[in-house]
Amino acid sequence: MSSSPVAPPTGSPPGDPVFAAFTTAGLWPGLGKRTAADLPAAGIIGPDDVTAERLLKLPRVGRQRAERLFSSFLAAAPTYEVVELLVGAGLNARLAANAADALGPDAARRLRDDPWALLSLGAVTLADADRLAIAVLSGADRQDARRGRAIVSLTLRTATRDGHTVLPADLVVAALRAEGIADPAAAVIAAVESGDVLEHQPPSVEPTGDDPDGDELPDPALVTLSLARYGMAEEAVAENVHRLVATSERIADPASVRSVAEGLDPAQQAAVAQVLGAGVSLLTGGPGTGKSRTVANLVKLLEAKGTEVALAAPTGRAAKRLEELTDHPAVTVHRLLGAQGTTGGFARNEEWPLDADVVVVDEASMLDVELTAALLEACPDGTHLLLVGDPAQLPSIGPGHVLGDLIDSGAVPVTELTTLHRQAAGGAIARLATGVRAGELPQVDSPDREVVIVPATGSGEAARRVVQLVTDSIPRALGIDPASVQVVTPVHRGPAGTIELNKALKAQLNPGDGTLFGFDVGDRVVATANHLDLEPIGFANGEVGVVTGTGDGSLDVAFASGPVTVPMNALSDLRHGWAITVHRAQGSEWPAVVVVLPPEAGGMLSRPLVYTALTRAQRHLSIVHASGAALARAVREVDVRPRRTRLAQLLADLAE
Repeated sequence: MSSSPVAPPTGSPPGDPVFAAFTTAGLWPGLGKRTAADLPAAGIIGPDDVTAERLLKLPRVGRQRAERLFSSFLAAAPTYEVVELLVGAGLNARLAANAADALGPDAARRLRDDPWALLSLGAVTLADADRLAIAVLSGADRQDARRGRAIVSLTLRTATRDGHTVLPADLVVAALRAEGIADPAAAVIAAVESGDVLEHQPPSVEPTGDDPDGDELPDPALVTLSLARYGMAEEAVAENVHRLVATSERIADPASVRSVAEGLDPAQQAAVAQVLGAGVSLLTGGPGTGKSRTVANLVKLLEAKGTEVALAAPTGRAAKRLEELTDHPAVTVHRLLGAQGTTGGFARNEEWPLDADVVVVDEASMLDVELTAALLEACPDGTHLLLVGDPAQLPSIGPGHVLGDLIDSGAVPVTELTTLHRQAAGGAIARLATGVRAGELPQVDSPDREVVIVPATGSGEAARRVVQLVTDSIPRALGIDPASVQVVTPVHRGPAGTIELNKALKAQLNPGDGTLFGFDVGDRVVATANHLDLEPIGFANGEVGVVTGTGDGSLDVAFASGPVTVPMNALSDLRHGWAITVHRAQGSEWPAVVVVLPPEAGGMLSRPLVYTALTRAQRHLSIVHASGAALARAVREVDVRPRRTRLAQLLADLAE
């Protein structure tokens, strides 16, 4: 391994390059870009120059702010130490914030001891970690055991981005060999012994005992590996499903379903009866099949019996819709569990379980394995859990295939609703979605313009059509305000991707210079991360809101779930939201939706993606179609790539 020295970036502020990198990367809490640019003029060009008195010389800085800035600089010392290491290796100083969060206050020491620990951060390549190793280790070696161990974890972590919770060991071995690791078996064993990785034997194969010392890798064709967090989460889901099934008692006699049976077909009545008896049950079906009505009648029955019910959904919009349909309070799953900020922890757990007798979670296709594990662990013995969802939608953004695995396992009862009940009310959206769900792209017959197909010959024309539909055609022809129209696209880049569409839509709907941290009052925004600790209720990834005002270093945003004051440190997790990706739109519905399918999306299109996009619309759906034959081919042939998981097998084993 070798590296050439990296020159400091041209145009960087004078003085200490580490200090310059620290300040320009925005790592000094409370120090804005304008004030950072003023530091050299005040004689502050290195860490020893930072005093409250010198900070007072800065424009727009009074005594109180100077003391706050001085305190925050001292408190950021762990991050500063990491910046020293990164700058010395020619790496981006902005990585320091994530390193300090992930590795703790002694992050710099940990990176000096094991520079490949940098790979535990997102957006870090093996080449980056190797450069850090060259900078901090004497005689850095490609065969270093720490490097091999880190590559095992990196390979598994990369697989989780495609939703996999496990990988066959032979694929991990191949990845190790590709990175020049001479002894892949030793690297796998080291990763397992570190506790970061779990090794799983297939259920039909027991260890042979030929290896009493455990020093040799078992036959890779028979073994899977997982990151410990996801392997343990799948085991927790399976064990807790088994526990709830075993401890449930019948809530009410099946005959009581008759009290709420009016308007329900036999399958819907069976689903209600199932919840009364089963510890865990599933209710599935496409749009227009009456899942929401079934849940509403179930809630009505349980309330009449004085049974405590908790309703939740993965997104704020879905929770609000569930609340409106059932006339019963509903919250996001994260709020139900008392999410602890961005740390991923939850207040409600085995020690402080939920109080409800029945828990109903809508849009269950969005549940990843870790959130499901947390939900189940918070359900005490005897709780009845109903998961409501549509397995034809896109699977969760996070790893796992929970809803599909529960169905495939045969371990819990499933009611699938198939009768379309929205036909009489027009139902063009539901009919189109039902066809796509079955792998067909039917002709759209919608004289009332519930569904409109708008052909386009390329991305540029598609983008112009989208803007025209949102700002003119839909409001004028259908009386739907642009504020109730959501644009959904599969891509970020290109003329018909989220970035360019948001620029074009902002120019028409809310022109401005973005003076408030890149936003203006009236801008629509979408959250790209969870910040559930914010006042008064926080926001979750995928929630769409509108900027209503500005405070001291903050924005006020009205989300579907309520108003939130978004501080400086969370503003980077907001994007303009007139146009959002299909994945971000999942779990939410709008009165009108414009789905744009540009040519560059052709390779990304799949039946679940198209189906999920179409089913976001409640009253009107416009499809700007510029992907040619790729659309029909994707609907007909391209199902979502199967995810490698263990959950279905774990559930089936426990059910035996």
